[in-house]
Amino acid sequence: MEVKYTPNYIDYKTQSTEELRKSFLIDNLFANSRIEMVYTDADRAIVGTAVPATASLKLEASRKELASEYFSERREIGIINVGSKGNIIADGEEYQLSYKDCLYIAKETKDIRFSSENPEEPAKFYFVSYPSHNKFKTQLLKFNEAESSRLGSVTEANKRTIHKFIHAGGIKSSQLVMGLTELDEGSTWNTMPSHTHQRRTEIYMYFNLPKNSFAVHLMGEPGNTRHIIVRNNEAVISPSWSIHSGAGTQSYSFIWAMGGENQAFDDMDAVPMDQLK
Repeated sequence: MEVKYTPNYIDYKTQSTEELRKSFLIDNLFANSRIEMVYTDADRAIVGTAVPATASLKLEASRKELASEYFSERREIGIINVGSKGNIIADGEEYQLSYKDCLYIAKETKDIRFSSENPEEPAKFYFVSYPSHNKFKTQLLKFNEAESSRLGSVTEANKRTIHKFIHAGGIKSSQLVMGLTELDEGSTWNTMPSHTHQRRTEIYMYFNLPKNSFAVHLMGEPGNTRHIIVRNNEAVISPSWSIHSGAGTQSYSFIWAMGGENQAFDDMDAVPMDQLK
């Protein structure tokens, strides 16, 4: 498991492009027939993927980073499938995930396995995990059953649909909040006007970006921003002090996941547009 240590709100200002990318960008996801994981010291989140192309894959604990007998001994997991149909077995119970379906796996789930219905067109499971201090119910939520809301406008080039899976009004969890946002064709801006979360970390994973497209992800303090070029199936870590907004060369989707002090979706510290620099 790769480990990333995020710099603080002072040190990021002097980092080079490559140093920023190494600190905040996760670009080694979705490898066939492997489980890839990155541990970040920002709220102890783990970002990972499982692509069971040739055989099923079992989620194992990393003794060094987790010091546990199994992965979910003290953790909860949110999983969204961004590939073809696949199955997840959690302690003997099987769940089928189609494209954009979400599965929440509760703390103390000992045996977790991933498989694809068609290995030639594998499932692509993306997951985010945070420490959990309560045990909730493992639960599957289909994409068309998620709570959805429309935001933005054509004029502002940010017309989008937010789909909420794991949140106070949906799947119950200890601290994880998770969902995905889809931009309408012709819209490019996400999360603008921007904001920070003093009380939690947020992680974006961009997908549905065509091969020659990219997103410019804005990060840093509102008055001292930086940017990271993000391509398809790459993720960015946003510490509590950092904004997290972006614009793409064309429309795209992204999965957002948060963990920290509370689960109130609208607990945001809004940044007026004229304060961004």
